[in-house]
Amino acid sequence: MDHGVSIGPIHGLEDMARIVDDVSQGEADAVLVHAGIAKTVDTKRLGLILHLSGATRLSSDPNWKTQVSTIKEALRLGADAVSVHINVGSLREQDMLDRFSHIVEECDDLGVPTLAMMYPRGPGVKNEHSFDVVSHAARLGYELGADIVKTNYTGDIDSFRNVIETVKVPVVVAGGPRASNDKEALQMISDSIKAGAAGVSIGRNVFQHDDPTRMTMALVDIVHNGATASQALTILGEKTERVLATT
Repeated sequence: MDHGVSIGPIHGLEDMARIVDDVSQGEADAVLVHAGIAKTVDTKRLGLILHLSGATRLSSDPNWKTQVSTIKEALRLGADAVSVHINVGSLREQDMLDRFSHIVEECDDLGVPTLAMMYPRGPGVKNEHSFDVVSHAARLGYELGADIVKTNYTGDIDSFRNVIETVKVPVVVAGGPRASNDKEALQMISDSIKAGAAGVSIGRNVFQHDDPTRMTMALVDIVHNGATASQALTILGEKTERVLATT
């Protein structure tokens, strides 16, 4: 829920205390926010990931993410991990990689896990979800020392499994733009878990949902309980028969 820096208080993030409470009730594992939110909103039982990167869509180069918070601040706020955003292929890629290398070194010294948001974005990237660029971006995060890599889903289980097989740290999947329907969003998440993803990092498909708590519960059912997309839909009240697994 770091979107307030890049695009402002969009729908779903007007009241941060409310949405944090919603996802907490849905039993999310953690929230990812900027320092100001971490200072003023009770994250309750949730893990806290402090986002260190920022840029606004109003700037001349929105893809250039600069460091806006420190590891020291993250520790002071009780964060369990930090995250850094790198747009691989952007015009300022080298600047972001340089900053990231220093962050990783400091985090390793202090025992703070680092999540790297590795997104293929830039003039030479025609499709941000294609296997070649996603695989390169994910591997780059691993190569540079990230403890967790977040990246785009490639669109099918086989190609994404190939991405994960070359990255020997946990990979989590970005939610991307708001899906056209719940089944589409849950199917993508289910497929990514089948491919070997360790989890998901979902924004708009949760906080812009009509019922963020139940949507979070549906994600938890897939990620932690191995539910299918159809099974998870029942949590949202969809008329889809749930078939219970037997042992």
